This record gives sequence, C-alpha cells and structure tokens, in this order.
Amino acid sequence: MSDDRGNDVELVLRSTRVITPEGTRAASVAVAGGGITAVLPYDTGVPAGARLEDFGDDVLLPGLVDTHVHVNDPGRTEWEGFWTATRAAAAGGITTLVDMPLNSLPPTTTVDHLRTKQEVAAAKAHIDVGFWGGALPDNVKDLRPLHDAGVFGFKAFLSPSGVDEFPELDREQLDRSMAEIAGFGGLLIVHAEDPQRLASARQQGGPKYADFLASRPRGAEDAAITILIEQARRHGARVHVLHLSSSDALPLIAEARREGVRITVETCPHYLTLTAEEVPDGASEFKCCPPIREAANQDLLWQALADGTIDCVVTDHSPSTAALKTDDFATAWGGISGLQLSLPAVWTEARKRGHGLEDVVRWMSTRTARLVGLDGRKGAIAVGRDADFAVLAPDETFTVDPAALQHRNRVTAYAGRTLYGVVRSTWLRGERVVADGEFTDPKGRLLTRPS
Repeated sequence: MSDDRGNDVELVLRSTRVITPEGTRAASVAVAGGGITAVLPYDTGVPAGARLEDFGDDVLLPGLVDTHVHVNDPGRTEWEGFWTATRAAAAGGITTLVDMPLNSLPPTTTVDHLRTKQEVAAAKAHIDVGFWGGALPDNVKDLRPLHDAGVFGFKAFLSPSGVDEFPELDREQLDRSMAEIAGFGGLLIVHAEDPQRLASARQQGGPKYADFLASRPRGAEDAAITILIEQARRHGARVHVLHLSSSDALPLIAEARREGVRITVETCPHYLTLTAEEVPDGASEFKCCPPIREAANQDLLWQALADGTIDCVVTDHSPSTAALKTDDFATAWGGISGLQLSLPAVWTEARKRGHGLEDVVRWMSTRTARLVGLDGRKGAIAVGRDADFAVLAPDETFTVDPAALQHRNRVTAYAGRTLYGVVRSTWLRGERVVADGEFTDPKGRLLTRPS
C-alpha cells in the first residue's frame, strides 16, 4: 500500500473507536511521510513493512489544537517556557499550540521580536508551535510586516493587560489597528473588558472571592464586546472574542452574526468546569480575568457551545510562579494553568451534560484549527492531514496530583479533583511523543500562517 506520493505506508493505527469527520467508527489509519494517507476499515490487512499500533477500545482522536497559550519564553521563564509548556500540552493530548504575544520579554510586536521568540522555541518544542502578534497603541506600522512574517493574527487588550510592556488600546487606537488589519485580511483577537466599567466597579482587595468577582462584572465584557462588534461591522473586519466568561454577551454575539459581522468566540475549560460558588476564599489559583462566574452563567455557556454561538474551547494557559499566587485576589497574578488537564476537565463535564467526544473534538481541535487557518493540516483524522493523534481512555478516571503535572509551576485549580479521560499517548506526524508519562526528544515544528 502506498500513498498518493508513492510513499510506502509506514504505520497503521487501529482502534475500535476512531473519531473522524464522518463520525466515530472502528478503523485503521494509515500513515506515511508524517501524514494520514487512508482511513480504512478496521480489519484491513497491514501492508508489508508497516508497523501496527492497536489501541483496542481506547479512542483515537485528532490531536488537539490550543490557540490560546501564554508560554512566557523568553523573559519570564521562571513562569513557564517552551520546554515545559509543550511537554504539558503533549501529556494532555495537545499537538499544536499558538503562543500569545505577551508575558514574554520581548512581546511579539515586531518582526525582530517574533524572530527572537522563534529562535528560542525551535529546539524546545515537543509539539508544533505557532505565534500570535500583538497590536499596541504605537505599532500599527509593524502589523503588516508581522502578518507577512507568518503570525496567525493579532491580540489586543481593551483594558490593562497586567504587564507594562503590553498596553491596552483605547477606542481610537482599536479603530486604527482594526482598519489596518482588515486592510490585509488579518484576524484581530481581543481581550474584551471595558476599562470604564472596571473602574466604576467596586474594588476591594483581600481574600474573598465574592469581592474579586464583583470587581470584574459581566457588564465590562458586554460593553467591550459591543464596541468590538460596532467597529468590526464598520470595517468589515474579522474579529475573535477571547476567553468569554459573561453569558450576558451571547445574545449580542448571536445577533451580530445574523447581521453578517465576522465574529467568532471562544471560552475556556475553567469557565465550563469551575464555578464561583465553589472557590474558597484566598484560593487565587482560581483567579483569572475575566473571572470564573456563577453556576447559572456556566449553564448558559454550555448551551451556547451546543448551539454554536461559542465556537471553540481553549485553555488560556497563563501560569506564574507560586509566589505570585498570593491570598489577596486584588494583587495575585490572574491566570490559570490548564494545558495538561484541559481535555479531561472538559470531557468530564461534557459527558455529565450529555455531550460526546465528537463534540469535544469539534470544540478543541476542528474549530480551533479552522480559526487559525490550519484546517487543511490539523484538526481531523482525514486523508491529507498531519498524523497528529491523542489516544484516550475516556472511561478511566484519575485524581489530579499537582506533582504529576509537567507545567514549570505546579499550581492548579484542579488539585484533588477526579476527572474522566486518561491520555495514553500523543502522536505528532506519526511519531509518538509521549506515552505513559515518558517523553521523546522534542519533535515539534514552528508553524506560520498559511498564505
């Protein structure tokens, strides 16, 4: 058996449950040259010279694509780095990540800064890595060169980012950046919280989660998303709402889409699996911005995933040192580390709510690949795609032990939780990169936006 380039099949992966675009079925997946060359009936004979990996009843699914990761490398490598972040991702079934432009030093806001980050990542990446650029008040001139250099789009904040080197855009600056990005057909991704609404909210430091939640009201998200929609409509721009937490914004987004506004939206595992009611006072491992909200809000996020208003689920992995996670919610670093646990966390809640693994794959692989234009290579078990896979035992459970995490700082909001879904192994272009906690040398490649 040969592929359409004449390469002999090197590997056959077999499972009674393979998740394909047509559904879940027993199948044998043929691999040659790092790509999928055929998806065949389960009992198809193995070609001479090919190796068979039979996973029995474990599920073979496409490797996940996480488009929202803060790796912080170079510059803040005491927080995270490409070596540890990509190991954690691989351990969680993620085979592609796209790194955010901030929290590293320098931020990815010029082509030179992009090159610096690529040089650092090249030898450390256990999975494939791409990069977002950043839109700042003073770098409109750098946006087109970054686009031409292969970033997947541009991140902007509408409220303070938390780091001085990445200031937010006001309305006029957002308008200028969006016009520039729309002019070359780029994608603008936005942290949407309105600074005026945040400033007018009750700000009270201390350990009480209820006080922190009140300081980041849903209305701040809703107001910022309203501004984003207005400007996207005017410019005909393609925009994406990052880490949606407020369910109140869902009707705004749905209506904008009906009117033809090119807007997509993501949410995150922590908004789907954790609730404000269960956050202990002083437990800043649960702090993120926008915040984890109430259970009733979470129910509406799940409903929006089911009906397609929310497109995808990504981690917003944003680690820091343990020392920055103080018991004062006002001053503690805001970010949740989720790379290694995102698949089991989402699957645990999804199965409880009547969703299947096909849904999880759609939210965490297929649609994320589509968001960044990688759907010709990633996000599905189909002929012509990269042979990127995760092997999952979906009915097995484990209890989260922070000591077992690959993140540089083993701080997690999931400590002690029992989750469904054990990742047996992860494969990148037909090579196993981790199995049962054992890693190979880095095999990841640096990705650029398809032209």
